[in-house]
Amino acid sequence: MILELDCGNSFIKWRIIHNGAVIEGGVVDSDLGLIAEILANPLLRITRCRLVSVRSDEETSGLIAVLVSTFAVEVLCAEPARALAGVTNGYEDFERLGLDRWLALVGAYELSKGPCLVLDLGTAVTADFVSGGGQHLGGFICPGLPLMRSQLRTHTRRIRYDNLSAEQALQREAPGRTTVEAVERGCLMMLRGFVLSQLQLASTYLGEDYVVFLTGGDAGLVASAVPDARLVKDLVFVGLAAACPLS
Repeated sequence: MILELDCGNSFIKWRIIHNGAVIEGGVVDSDLGLIAEILANPLLRITRCRLVSVRSDEETSGLIAVLVSTFAVEVLCAEPARALAGVTNGYEDFERLGLDRWLALVGAYELSKGPCLVLDLGTAVTADFVSGGGQHLGGFICPGLPLMRSQLRTHTRRIRYDNLSAEQALQREAPGRTTVEAVERGCLMMLRGFVLSQLQLASTYLGEDYVVFLTGGDAGLVASAVPDARLVKDLVFVGLAAACPLS
């Protein structure tokens, strides 16, 4: 069984692959939480592990040490690359492109084998353009829904509401008649507006025949605006498999 990890700044997304299929997975907020969830299922027998991390070197090394001591496995860790799986990194300094973002666009090209637009909608929103020949043309970064919401809550004294209210407000799209409705639906409109602008740019840079990939926690909120897009929640893991192959 292969343990795959996507280690972000706040959470660790994990899944276990057995015979080519995902059999278990989840999201945790700590190294200890990760170990506890895996050990809670005695049927899980980890034999190999690979991960991508945007954490500090110290934090990543600490997690690897825990994995090695707990499961007695070698841990493969994705590293920055100028080129991978037919994709050429488009950043002037390729090591500055976030590893999770890099693996997501590598994964998209792996699936499309042609020009593609990758939209990752998480805490931040990223858009990346990859040509038919695998050249990463660059991209854009803007605040995602969690960041927009947080900024309004932090800097506007009268905007105060909980996460449940936020979820309920997004059940409809009519003009808001409460503060929470106005904020949540307004931020969602900004998010969709960004996505639509990327589609216009993609036609300029990639031509008319390209594949749109949606990934990230809030991808489902914009899916209706891009009906032909491919929703691939684990796109980073597709790229991780290319970066850290296991026979």
